[in-house]
Amino acid sequence: QVSLVESGGGLVQPGGSLRLSCAASGFSFRDYNMNWYRQTPGKERELVARITRAGDSTNYADSVKGRFTISRDNAKSTVYLQMNSLKPEDTAVYYCGAVYQWSVSYWGQGTQVTVSS
Repeated sequence: QVSLVESGGGLVQPGGSLRLSCAASGFSFRDYNMNWYRQTPGKERELVARITRAGDSTNYADSVKGRFTISRDNAKSTVYLQMNSLKPEDTAVYYCGAVYQWSVSYWGQGTQVTVSS
Protein backbone atom coordinates (compact mmCIF):
# COMPACT_ATOMS: atom_id res chain seq x y z
CA GLN A 1 0.00 0.00 0.00
CA VAL A 2 1.40 3.36 -1.08
CA SER A 3 1.81 5.94 1.64
CA LEU A 4 3.36 9.39 2.03
CA VAL A 5 3.26 10.75 5.56
CA GLU A 6 4.31 14.31 6.31
CA SER A 7 5.35 15.44 9.77
CA GLY A 8 7.09 18.34 11.46
CA GLY A 9 4.54 21.07 10.99
CA GLY A 10 3.38 23.34 13.77
CA LEU A 11 3.25 26.87 15.10
CA VAL A 12 6.41 28.97 14.89
CA GLN A 13 7.20 32.64 15.35
CA PRO A 14 8.34 34.78 12.43
CA GLY A 15 12.03 34.28 11.84
CA GLY A 16 11.91 30.76 13.21
CA SER A 17 12.63 27.42 11.62
CA LEU A 18 10.89 24.12 11.00
CA ARG A 19 11.95 20.90 9.35
CA LEU A 20 9.29 18.94 7.53
CA SER A 21 9.66 15.25 6.77
CA CYS A 22 7.81 13.06 4.30
CA ALA A 23 8.20 9.33 4.80
CA ALA A 24 7.35 7.13 1.83
CA SER A 25 6.41 3.48 1.65
CA GLY A 26 4.82 1.06 -0.76
CA PHE A 27 6.66 2.19 -3.89
CA SER A 28 10.21 2.54 -5.15
CA PHE A 29 11.05 5.91 -3.63
CA ARG A 30 14.41 6.26 -5.39
CA ASP A 31 12.71 6.12 -8.80
CA TYR A 32 10.65 9.25 -8.16
CA ASN A 33 11.46 12.92 -8.17
CA MET A 34 9.98 14.48 -5.05
CA ASN A 35 8.24 17.83 -4.68
CA TRP A 36 6.98 19.92 -1.79
CA TYR A 37 3.85 22.01 -2.30
CA ARG A 38 1.82 24.31 -0.12
CA GLN A 39 -1.76 25.52 -0.17
CA THR A 40 -3.80 28.15 1.63
CA PRO A 41 -7.60 28.35 1.64
CA GLY A 42 -9.03 29.62 -1.63
CA LYS A 43 -5.74 29.38 -3.49
CA GLU A 44 -4.23 26.83 -5.83
CA ARG A 45 -1.58 24.46 -4.61
CA GLU A 46 1.84 26.06 -5.10
CA LEU A 47 5.06 24.22 -5.96
CA VAL A 48 7.64 25.15 -3.32
CA ALA A 49 10.64 22.93 -4.04
CA ARG A 50 11.63 19.87 -5.98
CA ILE A 51 14.49 17.40 -5.97
CA THR A 52 15.58 14.82 -8.48
CA ARG A 53 15.70 11.08 -7.84
CA ALA A 54 19.38 11.05 -6.93
CA GLY A 55 19.16 14.35 -5.07
CA ASP A 56 21.67 15.97 -7.39
CA SER A 57 19.45 18.81 -8.54
CA THR A 58 16.99 21.05 -6.73
CA ASN A 59 14.70 23.93 -7.66
CA TYR A 60 12.79 26.43 -5.55
CA ALA A 61 9.99 28.91 -5.90
CA ASP A 62 11.28 32.48 -5.87
CA SER A 63 9.32 33.14 -2.69
CA VAL A 64 11.36 30.62 -0.68
CA LYS A 65 14.74 30.69 -2.43
CA GLY A 66 17.57 31.17 0.04
CA ARG A 67 15.36 30.26 3.01
CA PHE A 68 14.17 26.71 2.29
CA THR A 69 16.26 23.64 1.50
CA ILE A 70 14.93 20.37 0.12
CA SER A 71 16.87 17.16 0.61
CA ARG A 72 16.27 13.43 0.54
CA ASP A 73 17.59 10.21 2.02
CA ASN A 74 16.85 7.35 -0.35
CA ALA A 75 18.01 4.79 2.21
CA LYS A 76 15.24 6.02 4.52
CA SER A 77 12.72 6.76 1.74
CA THR A 78 12.28 10.23 3.16
CA VAL A 79 12.31 13.73 1.75
CA TYR A 80 12.85 16.80 3.92
CA LEU A 81 12.12 20.50 3.75
CA GLN A 82 14.22 22.69 6.00
CA MET A 83 12.48 26.03 6.40
CA ASN A 84 14.39 28.96 7.89
CA SER A 85 13.58 32.63 8.37
CA LEU A 86 9.90 31.83 8.24
CA LYS A 87 7.41 34.56 7.43
CA PRO A 88 3.68 34.82 8.10
CA GLU A 89 3.06 34.38 4.38
CA ASP A 90 4.63 30.90 4.62
CA THR A 91 1.57 29.80 6.60
CA ALA A 92 -0.07 26.97 4.67
CA VAL A 93 -0.69 23.25 4.55
CA TYR A 94 2.44 21.64 3.14
CA TYR A 95 2.23 18.51 0.99
CA CYS A 96 4.82 16.22 -0.49
CA GLY A 97 4.29 14.63 -3.87
CA ALA A 98 6.03 11.78 -5.66
CA VAL A 99 6.56 12.71 -9.30
CA TYR A 100 6.91 10.27 -12.18
CA GLN A 101 7.19 11.46 -15.74
CA TRP A 102 6.17 15.05 -14.92
CA SER A 103 3.00 14.26 -13.00
CA VAL A 104 2.37 13.62 -9.33
CA SER A 105 1.62 9.96 -8.80
CA TYR A 106 1.19 10.05 -5.01
CA TRP A 107 0.29 12.73 -2.48
CA GLY A 108 0.74 12.98 1.24
CA GLN A 109 -2.06 14.09 3.56
CA GLY A 110 -0.45 17.42 4.40
CA THR A 111 0.94 19.08 7.50
CA GLN A 112 -0.06 22.51 8.78
CA VAL A 113 2.58 25.20 9.17
CA THR A 114 1.52 28.38 10.95
CA VAL A 115 3.89 31.33 11.27
CA SER A 116 2.58 33.81 13.79
CA SER A 117 3.63 35.79 16.82
